[in-house]
Amino acid sequence: MEEKEKKKKNKKQKHQHPNDQTIKPASDFSFKPSSEVKGLRFGGQFVVKSFTIRRARPLELLKLLSFPPTNNKSNGNKLPFPSTTAFLPTNFTILAHHAWHTLTLGLGTKKSKVLLFVFESETMKQAVDRIWLPEIPLGEVNKKLIRGLSGCEMARFKFRKGCITFYVYAVRRVGNIGFSCADDLRTILQSVVNLNDFLDHTAMLAMPNQRSINYSHPVAMVH
Repeated sequence: MEEKEKKKKNKKQKHQHPNDQTIKPASDFSFKPSSEVKGLRFGGQFVVKSFTIRRARPLELLKLLSFPPTNNKSNGNKLPFPSTTAFLPTNFTILAHHAWHTLTLGLGTKKSKVLLFVFESETMKQAVDRIWLPEIPLGEVNKKLIRGLSGCEMARFKFRKGCITFYVYAVRRVGNIGFSCADDLRTILQSVVNLNDFLDHTAMLAMPNQRSINYSHPVAMVH
């Protein structure tokens, strides 16, 4: 009996879910050169590589994380996470996933991918945004977005949330120590951990406070 219990414990440790991770201090983030850090994984679902993702607008990122916009006048009404670039599934990808799952009689994956790049400074984010395409196939992300950032180091975090897998990358210049946007990174990681599972692509964000990835401007209210 004792041997069986030990085997069960070992299995649980080996198959630990990617979401079961605590948010570490910045000094413990495992940074690797962009040529060595793990990229996106596709398993055997090669058709998914042709599905596209697009750069998100700042308010879409807040909606995705269920993070309320702040109206901080002392900060010049600046939105949170100014050094973060996010990529979300395009409408084509959402529909393609649904069609692929139907055509394969449920064998095709319904899981899509969301990417968050947290740069060490807003200046670095702006410089990279200028060279990155606003829309890109998932199959080109590893080569053009991750490996393409020569002279940089990244720390990679992966979370599965229902039909969406989150990839979060912290990005800094090679040789830099620590991470100057560590507070933003920790807040983003904790926000992803706290999210409810996404149920399907057509509803996309079906849980409370997760209604839709597409941000619509709120109706003006008289104060």
